[in-house]
Amino acid sequence: MALHLIEIERLKSITKTDFYNNYVKKQKPVVIEQLTADWPAYSKWHLNYIKEVAGDKIVPLYDDRPVSHKDGFNEAHAKMKMSDYVDLLLSKPTNYRIFLYNLMKEVPVLKHDFKWPNIGLRLVKQLPMLFFGGENAKVFMHYDIDYSNILHFHFHGKKKCLLFPPDQTPYLYKVPHALISREDIDFDNPDYQKWPALKNAEGLVCELNHGEMLYMPEGYWHYMTYLTPGFSMSLRAFPRRVSNLFRAAYNVFIMRHYDNFMRRQKGQAWIDYKNEEAIKRTHKKLGIT
Repeated sequence: MALHLIEIERLKSITKTDFYNNYVKKQKPVVIEQLTADWPAYSKWHLNYIKEVAGDKIVPLYDDRPVSHKDGFNEAHAKMKMSDYVDLLLSKPTNYRIFLYNLMKEVPVLKHDFKWPNIGLRLVKQLPMLFFGGENAKVFMHYDIDYSNILHFHFHGKKKCLLFPPDQTPYLYKVPHALISREDIDFDNPDYQKWPALKNAEGLVCELNHGEMLYMPEGYWHYMTYLTPGFSMSLRAFPRRVSNLFRAAYNVFIMRHYDNFMRRQKGQAWIDYKNEEAIKRTHKKLGIT
């Protein structure tokens, strides 16, 4: 049995007022298909262009291995020249991904290829991060540490995006002191014998094509699958809800440091404890035995 999912609404374009009133205010996801149509990136941003302008940069790579106490916070699993990485992406499926890497800082010419959208969100004007993945590479189910409103743009190929609103958290086996669900859940083909709470989860899904933008509201869980090699860019706006500002501050200034401290103190036992607690707490809250 597949997850209970509905398609995210899609629009060709939208006005600033309609976007704010109908989606930001209501905290409702939407795909805008032609927001980037007048960007230079729309015609230029393909993998071979990235290879051309950034091929000599050494980039951090991450795969889908489970979290380990030996890994530092966001510590890379490997490094590679961007030119070699693009060749790898275009030649065969790979689990290696790039995320949280400020390629625009390293390659300033990229800054001229996109425009800050005037769409009703006060976007944080720091250089945006780019995210890369190979065919069938997956980004585990998580929500962002800062509870931002996110404009997520995809380039070169297709990407499947699975979202869950914050009110679905009780069904997602959230790992305590973390921003993730259990990493061994296959959200493409969930095992309901092992993860019975997922039967109650109600989510949303879309496929992003080249140049399309997905709006992800504050605190939304997301799970991404690169259907083809490609890359994405996120622009962010601080949370509007005061409660989410407090949650973001807690995550950044307390939770993250506490988790790192416990990893250093207890090692893998801390990771194992958290994974076990994800099941115990979820099933206890829902009365599942």
